[in-house]
Amino acid sequence: MQESRLFKIVYYLLDKGPVTAAELAERFEVSVRTIYRDIDALSSAGIPVYTEAGRNGGIHLLSDFVLNQIVLSGQEKQEILSVLQGLSTVSNGYGTDMLEKLSALFNVHSANWLEADFSRWGEKNRDNGKFEILKTAVLQRRCITIRYAGSDGTVGERVIQPLKLYYKSKDWYLKAYCRLRQEFRLFKINRILEWELSEEIFEPMFFPELPDIRGQEYDNIILRFSKTAAYRVYDEFDLNQIRIEKNGSLTVTADMPEDHWLTGYLLSFGGEVEIIQPLHLKDKIAAMAKEIYEKNKT
Repeated sequence: MQESRLFKIVYYLLDKGPVTAAELAERFEVSVRTIYRDIDALSSAGIPVYTEAGRNGGIHLLSDFVLNQIVLSGQEKQEILSVLQGLSTVSNGYGTDMLEKLSALFNVHSANWLEADFSRWGEKNRDNGKFEILKTAVLQRRCITIRYAGSDGTVGERVIQPLKLYYKSKDWYLKAYCRLRQEFRLFKINRILEWELSEEIFEPMFFPELPDIRGQEYDNIILRFSKTAAYRVYDEFDLNQIRIEKNGSLTVTADMPEDHWLTGYLLSFGGEVEIIQPLHLKDKIAAMAKEIYEKNKT
């Protein structure tokens, strides 16, 4: 246990820089006295760790210290290789050569048990190329000009400062600061129609936690789906939101935003969905379905 904690202390110091003994004690759930004993043990083992008194003091590692060997368990090595295998399909940065080198370095053979492909059918090269450009923009903090299709139906050009790629509920998003709107926004990557990487560098910034990606209130909605639509229901709703009726239909109770996306989503089910609650949404969908009928009848 002590040996494991000693390595974790070294990793923590490498990551965080100078810290107090009290901070280490809280982090590793031991006493301050135990931390000082651990520091003595590390120093005796040749690790250049030292303590400094005063207001800006604390426990330090020499600034140029690096671990000469990768100290990882067999399971940790296997997990690293598995994660890189999964990412290899969406990033050209994790190729076969890198995986082979790490396998040799770790002396671990990683079974190819996972394949992940986040690109759309028929769009692999374009989607993965876009992903690579966006990843480069995030890592190098470079502005990017995009042509974006908004949820309101408009398509426009804007300059953004990309901060992080974000995967949520089967879709990729880009967390970024939008200069046009002068606010932090989430951009759905599939709606980025064109993109051009700039040489302009921006200062690092923190993307705030947003209460809701749509910026709207959620309403309690009850839907009843026919049993032939069960495959979509299980794809898109959690099991605890679904109740199976005696006739095989499925009743779903979920908090959803009443917006343009929701009406389009419900219409995509055609006659396989019935809106139980709220009644005003039922009337709205019926009116939209009637309008569709009038436009397309022969």
